[in-house]
Amino acid sequence: MAQAMRRDPGHSLFATDGKPHPLQDTLVGVTLVLGVLSFVTAQFHDLHLLSSWTGLIGIITGAYGQFISVTTRERFALIVGLGAAAVGFFLGMAHGGLFGGLVG
Repeated sequence: MAQAMRRDPGHSLFATDGKPHPLQDTLVGVTLVLGVLSFVTAQFHDLHLLSSWTGLIGIITGAYGQFISVTTRERFALIVGLGAAAVGFFLGMAHGGLFGGLVG
């Protein structure tokens, strides 16, 4: 028997199992924001401190998010954020690193 499928607006955007995952969704959001920030600031040589630190923190939050993620949608968004954070981190390290110019 065919039944109508109804969406429940009370659940999370990334939860496909019908349960809310506030911690996982927060980690997804933080990882995506840090990844984009790290990737964009890595394009500027003088912002290597910002890009390397935000990239490192984005990698850590994304890795922990992957560890506790429940759904495939969460994992997909985390991988996108992790990739952007890693590229920003590596470019920031190439431009001067985490302490470049501050510690002599």
